[in-house]
Amino acid sequence: MPRKVIVDCDPGHDDAVAIMLAAANPEVDLLAITTVAGNQTLDRTTLNARRVCTVAGIDGVPVAAGCDRPLLRELVTAGDVHGESGLDGVEWPEPRVPLEPGHAVDLMIDLVMGAPGEVTIVPIGPLTNVALALRREPRIAKAVREVVLMGGSFTRGNTTPAAEFNIHTDPEAAAVVFEAGWPLTMVGLDLTHQARVTPAVMDRIAALGTPLATVVMGMVRFYGGRVPSPEGPPLHDPCAVARVIDPAVMTCRDAFVAIETRGRWTSGMTVTDFSGRLGREPNVAVATELDAAAFWDLVLDALGRLGR
Repeated sequence: MPRKVIVDCDPGHDDAVAIMLAAANPEVDLLAITTVAGNQTLDRTTLNARRVCTVAGIDGVPVAAGCDRPLLRELVTAGDVHGESGLDGVEWPEPRVPLEPGHAVDLMIDLVMGAPGEVTIVPIGPLTNVALALRREPRIAKAVREVVLMGGSFTRGNTTPAAEFNIHTDPEAAAVVFEAGWPLTMVGLDLTHQARVTPAVMDRIAALGTPLATVVMGMVRFYGGRVPSPEGPPLHDPCAVARVIDPAVMTCRDAFVAIETRGRWTSGMTVTDFSGRLGREPNVAVATELDAAAFWDLVLDALGRLGR
């Protein structure tokens, strides 16, 4: 039976591909796409989610807007990476997919509480919506099936030396999510940097020969120009969706993970203790190794399904 999934996102080039993967894979029943401010402002990330659904032909999945700022901090976006729109590099048509009335947090709570033990939340942006849902309805911590998030790192960050962007944007929200006591998987930079859009991967996308493949290539070229690497840019967010589809696509290790909220130089750091030095029980499954071939097979299969 397909896994019921909510994708909570801030599109974002890699978010866009994550949405496509979740919508197209037969192992996922995509219940909703909820948006949060992060890579760009909330109005832009929400518009981008609707644009992606329109271009990819994703119908019948509600798109709901959530929090427009972190819990306690000023919003700092990633326009230097994702551009002024958040999805630069492509000429997007006007979206045909409507915006769901009501707040994303309320929709998230209703979906989880309406199917106890069945819904997986996949946050791939700052964790503001998820933290607020926990605060509004603490019972979701026991009602959710699991949470699989893209964020953090057990080595180095990408926004500061210590912190990854999603966690750094709203560390107080991240602390709420990591302390909730629910089944939690952290798919961080150490894992996602193994998901490189290499020239060979780009050739596979081009070989699909569909309008959607052309859109994806345009996004990747722009994104790769902002985060240049000889290996190709890492495609972070689809990795979290891939973990839900096929847990065997990556190896995880249990660890205690705490979120640093006060450090002068380390705010947003995911302090990861694999060896029990802090004397705390593990609270997170931390992704460490990716089966890149299997991952790209999932992504290319999804793009092919949507492009038909």
